[in-house]
Amino acid sequence: MGLFEESRPEEVPKEAKEEPIVVKHGLHVDLREGEAKAIVTAGVSVDFPLVLENVGNRNEVAIFKVDLVAGSDVSEPSDWIVMVSGVEKKVWDLTFTGVYEKEMKLAKGASKEVGLSVTAPRGAHYGDRLNVIVTVTSQADPAVSDSIALSTGTKQAVMAVKTSIGYERAVADSIASRAKSGDVGVYSILSPTTMRGYVFVEVMNAEKLQQMVKGIRRARGLVQGDTSVDEIDHFLEPKPLVSGIMEGNIVELISGPFKGEKARVMHIDEAKEEITVELFEAMVPIPVTIRGDNVRVLEKETS
Repeated sequence: MGLFEESRPEEVPKEAKEEPIVVKHGLHVDLREGEAKAIVTAGVSVDFPLVLENVGNRNEVAIFKVDLVAGSDVSEPSDWIVMVSGVEKKVWDLTFTGVYEKEMKLAKGASKEVGLSVTAPRGAHYGDRLNVIVTVTSQADPAVSDSIALSTGTKQAVMAVKTSIGYERAVADSIASRAKSGDVGVYSILSPTTMRGYVFVEVMNAEKLQQMVKGIRRARGLVQGDTSVDEIDHFLEPKPLVSGIMEGNIVELISGPFKGEKARVMHIDEAKEEITVELFEAMVPIPVTIRGDNVRVLEKETS
């Protein structure tokens, strides 16, 4: 140091201040896949796969809570069945236990898969519904919470009833008669003329239909499982009377004064749904015009 240089005291470094640790809570619940709404037939289950996440920076004890809100247009509806898996080792049956909330540990940054299953009552009525609200709340900070709403409704099923061949219409009439006299929930009955050995019934409660069918002559019980409307849609769309008939086909007349006679199709009028045929047995070939449903095709013209 020079003679004229001013001496300065050495600077002592300041101690770094420790930043306070901020505790961050955070819980999240969402569907892992699928939709939050479902429509099922009586007795059928639907699964709602959930995922719970701790998005905070501390371990959490979460309160997992389920609220059930049922609705119906009848005064005494049947009970829904709600079961949860993944919250504890064994499956949690809310309907049986009557317990609607449980504690569960969730480490920071961790996620947990939880399964929720809803089963519609076997005795469900049209319009029955159940809203399920799942909520996860931090035990340490009740203000930290997240929830999701799930809903399930019921719809009617299309069931196939086995019958003796040739007695489809008789069985359909018996079902219709019994449905009028009791609370079976039958909405419609379909007995297609081209379907042999089966009758289709649109019903709300398959079990009640099963019991009713047991007492009907020539009815052979229900086919297991319901039928989709897409599978019987072709029966619901009326086909032209001349559908499947082509010029040159050999046909047999099944009604009218020429019943039982064979003829060849000469002309088809699709607008009027009529065909013109020429009878084989006629002394003089005279064209005869008849409705398309008055003949049965025996042989098709091959090109």
